[in-house]
Amino acid sequence: MTDPSTGPRLRRALQGIPSYKPGRPAAAATDRPTYKLSSNENPFPPLPALVEAAHEASRVMNRYPDLACGRLVGTLSDRLDVPPGHFAMGTGSVALLYHLLQATCEPGDEVVYAWRSFEAYPIAAQVAGATRIEVPLTTGARHDLPAMAASITDRTRVVIVCTPNNPTGPVVTHEELADFCAQVPREVLIVVDEAYLQFVRDPAAADGLALYRDHPNVCVLRTFSKAYCLANFRVGYAIAHDPVAEALRVCTPPFAVSSVAEEAALAALACENELLEQVEVLVKERARVTEGLRALGFDVPATEANFSWLPLGADTQAFARACEEGGVVVRPFDEDGCRVSVGEPAANDLFLDLAGRWAARAR
Repeated sequence: MTDPSTGPRLRRALQGIPSYKPGRPAAAATDRPTYKLSSNENPFPPLPALVEAAHEASRVMNRYPDLACGRLVGTLSDRLDVPPGHFAMGTGSVALLYHLLQATCEPGDEVVYAWRSFEAYPIAAQVAGATRIEVPLTTGARHDLPAMAASITDRTRVVIVCTPNNPTGPVVTHEELADFCAQVPREVLIVVDEAYLQFVRDPAAADGLALYRDHPNVCVLRTFSKAYCLANFRVGYAIAHDPVAEALRVCTPPFAVSSVAEEAALAALACENELLEQVEVLVKERARVTEGLRALGFDVPATEANFSWLPLGADTQAFARACEEGGVVVRPFDEDGCRVSVGEPAANDLFLDLAGRWAARAR
């Protein structure tokens, strides 16, 4: 057996790094339907136009894709009125976050973010060698932006704001985020993670794109994984001013986004109205699930994403097990709570039934 002390030397920053825990799939059962509500996926199958575009693009899988994703960048540039040079494409917005921290952080630098928030944040920060500064959420599972601003030091390089916040659901308002951006030093990068943008209905919610236009140190992350049914294809983009956008493109591996993924994303933009009709169905289901949970006595914070948050504390793991035994897999987070994705109506019906049984036993 090889002595690990004589093997390759790995970076000390990787010691004790937390691991990303994906939502587990539901186990198949012969006597009942089972549902996966543990990952924030779009439960609708991809539209035929997306499948056809991907299939056609696969005919040239022997060729490298366009390094710059020129057609997709051009389409997004026209739609969003953003210069093409301010885009960076990557394999999902989470990959772009990793590249951002690689581009901005030296060992010992600090990354500030709310907690609990997206579990990739501490992983990406530690991989970059940065120190993680986690600022607790306020009552209602919201970002505490004043506390985050107060946490910024001369070692802070990046501040991440997830709106709507994953896994808890609330948004940051535009007024709150605008005030925050005005307080953050210009040399600190503000990353606004808008992975769930298309599900937002709150008119007071922050507009990351507007803040990018006003502040050279704002970078916006968006993805095709959620609303556009392309989670498996891994297409995301960042919008940032130079030199941040250029640094991102330098740090992104060559040919990261395949031509199959690019063509599927272009097809999704072409039939966006149909996809947003599906999103509207999910938004209505979100409201039904939230109202149902509150009627059962659960303390569910306001959510503008495609999931609900149940702050169950010590009961988190037991609740998740009870749901799985009933045919629904949810996503437990230690002893903080469970995140439950909005699924198709039948899945939501079953989940509400299971939650009701749990609540009845707990009385």
